[in-house]
Amino acid sequence: MNELLTAVRAGRHHDVPPLVLGLDLPGRRAALAGLKELRKEVRGWDWQRRDKIRKALLVAGAGCHTGAAGCAAWIGGRDLRDWARSPYPLILASLKDRDPAWLGDLAHRFAGRAALSDAEYTFVGELTRIAQVPLPVTDNLVVGWTELVSAARWRGRTRRPLTDILREDPHSPELASRLFEMPELPPQVDFYDAPDSQDHWPGALCALADDGVLDRAHLVERCVTRLMRGGRSVDQRFFLAVLLRLGTTEEEEDRHLRDWTAMATDGITPVASYAQQVLVRLDARGLLPTRELADVSGAVLFRQEKKLVRAQLTLLGKALRRDASTADELLPAVAEAFVHEGIDVQERSLKLVARYLPAVADPPVREQLASAAAQLGPLHRETVIALFGAPVEVEGPEAYEEFLPAAPVLRRQEPAPGTVAELVEEVAARVKAHASEHRIPSSATMDPSVGVTGFERAFDGLVRVARTDREELTGALREALAGVHFVEQGLSPYMIDPRSISTSHGLSVVVASLLGLVSDRDRAAWRAKTTVSGPGACAHAALNGVLLDRAWEAAEAIAVGEAPFLLATPTWHTGAIEAAELVERLRTYREVGARPGPADFGQALLRVRRGGGPEGADVAAAAEALGTGEGDRLAAWIRADEPVAPVLRHPTTAVSRPSAGNWWQRTTTGARQVLLATQERPVIRREFPEAFRWLGRAQLPRAQECYHWGPERSAHWTATLPEDPETLAAWLMPNLLFAADQGQRGAAGFLPALAESAGEVGGATHLALAYGLGARYPEDRTAAVDALLVLAAGGRLDGASLGRELAILVDRDLVKVNRTADALGTAAATGAYRTVLTVLAAMLPGLLAYEKTPRGLGDLLSVAAECAERCGTGGIPSIAGLAATAGRKGTSQTVRQAARLLATFPAVAESSTESDRKRR
Repeated sequence: MNELLTAVRAGRHHDVPPLVLGLDLPGRRAALAGLKELRKEVRGWDWQRRDKIRKALLVAGAGCHTGAAGCAAWIGGRDLRDWARSPYPLILASLKDRDPAWLGDLAHRFAGRAALSDAEYTFVGELTRIAQVPLPVTDNLVVGWTELVSAARWRGRTRRPLTDILREDPHSPELASRLFEMPELPPQVDFYDAPDSQDHWPGALCALADDGVLDRAHLVERCVTRLMRGGRSVDQRFFLAVLLRLGTTEEEEDRHLRDWTAMATDGITPVASYAQQVLVRLDARGLLPTRELADVSGAVLFRQEKKLVRAQLTLLGKALRRDASTADELLPAVAEAFVHEGIDVQERSLKLVARYLPAVADPPVREQLASAAAQLGPLHRETVIALFGAPVEVEGPEAYEEFLPAAPVLRRQEPAPGTVAELVEEVAARVKAHASEHRIPSSATMDPSVGVTGFERAFDGLVRVARTDREELTGALREALAGVHFVEQGLSPYMIDPRSISTSHGLSVVVASLLGLVSDRDRAAWRAKTTVSGPGACAHAALNGVLLDRAWEAAEAIAVGEAPFLLATPTWHTGAIEAAELVERLRTYREVGARPGPADFGQALLRVRRGGGPEGADVAAAAEALGTGEGDRLAAWIRADEPVAPVLRHPTTAVSRPSAGNWWQRTTTGARQVLLATQERPVIRREFPEAFRWLGRAQLPRAQECYHWGPERSAHWTATLPEDPETLAAWLMPNLLFAADQGQRGAAGFLPALAESAGEVGGATHLALAYGLGARYPEDRTAAVDALLVLAAGGRLDGASLGRELAILVDRDLVKVNRTADALGTAAATGAYRTVLTVLAAMLPGLLAYEKTPRGLGDLLSVAAECAERCGTGGIPSIAGLAATAGRKGTSQTVRQAARLLATFPAVAESSTESDRKRR
């Protein structure tokens, strides 16, 4: 036993198997106890020493376990898995004296564990081969198999055909079949739209079906089931690709009638389109009952995809031509298209109803159709009245009520965790969540305020608890964070680089210092790098530098043990601090004899809620009465009541598009940029720490793209300056500019938090919002819509100003009309029709004046018409150029939607020409 432990401590992993095999059962149990103690001890070592013995420890522990369950858990231990070359041949060697039944049990238990790779798949395969038992086909094992197949495709100089690799693996039939049962497909199962290619997974699986290795009929059934079930879009497209390659017989199509109708109703667009084609074939064979056609049509016509809607109307038209007596059942389904946003769809459905209305024998059906037609806008009113023979009562605009979300309310920050257990749980959760996250989270699914308040609670908690229970806290953190990269390997350069850090990195810096992973010398050297300066410095790095400087300062404060808590911990979820509360914190510092950290106090000043009047004067007087330098600075800050950096409207700046190779300097070509400058704030440059001084410099707008995006990384930006949304909007404007064209995802993720800031909003915020509404990616547009609704709910949105900003950005080719239409349509669909119409009424005149119609103008007019029909146009000024556009020749979307919108302005409509009225 001692010889085995000595070999493990020396890292001689090749010596371990024979030493294990030389031990009897009691010897292995005794050695295992020593190995478990060594494993605990290793967690406190530096990463070089851990790496040296990790593989030997893994092999020895696996060989000494006498139970299959314990052996599987040991092999799968996260802290033992960081190895360059596979240890599994050595593990197999240390287990070669085990009973086959025991090895089979180990294989089944290990195959059920998470995160299996190609090496684990090979290991399980060897175990089952030796034990002569079937391969345990689990989802995790399939993931490992797909990794092995993916690696085999690229082994050598040429890419091997996927079909050949699958044919060579004897386990392919059962593992491939399991793919169709998994909740989600493994990421290695790639495919692409190449109809004639076999060298992707759908083609290879179908080739195996052609060979008879896989059951074709079973694959068809599983594909239909998976398409019915729904799920991720990429998975749906995969199963559809397989189904299209396999093809379906008439008998299979007939058997799944209900499945096709469900897919056409709820499937993603490609799936719904395929199901619709099958329904057309079933109808041609006379196997689609009228009732089924009516039910599925009502749902399909409610979808937004015009191609699907038009195809369904065509199918209904064929059915009605074949048998007009079905009008009683089918025309109510046709009427579902009356509420579709496409005016051409509305017209087509109305014509179909008009053509077959005489065949309707049931009076209640006619009443139902008339009621549905009443939902059509003013453009179709004369046709509807002529068709149904009576005026249609239209709901007046006075009945309209704007629906906006509740105005944001300040939420008080929860206190820091008060016990070691609570604090460690929160810190570990935040650090591990960030360490395991490899994609940028969507702004639609993440609230940045949650990220920053959680960070600030944990940040403050580390300072508080370390002062009273440092030894217990250190031990608990070391155990809870075992296996986390920076605890094992030390801080990485990107974790201390102001250009790339997040709040989680800030916590990691403090934790690493607390655990003794950072020397005093390194801490001083790394902290010196938090200051950003020079012509290339951007706001993102400067704001990140403030966070990082605070983290290093907190680490030093913990080492000294003086600070009772952090001064800059927010009072509210926005990051703001009540001035009176900061006065009391400074009073406590004075009483305990603690000196405030410059970075901590500097951040606290930036977060103080500034307010004039008697209350502000009283708080300033109380701060001054403290008799400390920090109290005097706080009093002066409150009395000044000035923004961190006043924003100026800067003349637009001409820039040119760089060469294709200079992708890191992307700008928008030839257009006139719309960016904002900020003035100098001398007090920040004079009295704040060096890491803060960028914030006090005068900043000229520069159309330079930076890569500091993502809601998780931007959470602390708005909380750094919670009272200065205008300043922050001006500084972050360049990224928004590029987000409107070729920018990275997540650039607009900070906008909802910016809209919740308590500070005054003005031109900079509205310009930032305009860029966000025209952003390239839907998630950024969604963030901008959220911000728009938040501002409107609080009565802080100037719709006309936003509309004018949008018109300017379109004029300079900085945002695209169709993307803006999509965003404003989304905002309107929430119930904010009057708000959106106010924006569009100011935006449209400039666009309607162009000689060449901008692409997407029809979509924008459609949104405006929908809003006007919903809320009325009372109080909305007439839109210059609308009548001229509606009077043009042709039936384009722009002309139709202009006429539709014009019909909602009675005074303007009455003054138009007779020819225009005939056209309408």
